Amino acid sequence: MSDAVIKELAVRKAEIEKELELLFKANMKITDWDVPETDGTEAADIILKIMEKKIQQLKHDVKDGKYKNY
Repeated sequence: MSDAVIKELAVRKAEIEKELELLFKANMKITDWDVPETDGTEAADIILKIMEKKIQQLKHDVKDGKYKNY
């Protein structure tokens, strides 16, 4: 990885983390609105599993070169 990429992503690290947290919290809220009697811990676990599954798929896609020339 080039120094330029490392420096750029280091600058945006907090932004990326915040966006991920906002995505999680938005889905928690939507779940609570749609199913008011939802167990928050159960909902959180399911949302995290969905997110983790997608991250694993993205890792696989990166390994396969899908984003090499994105």
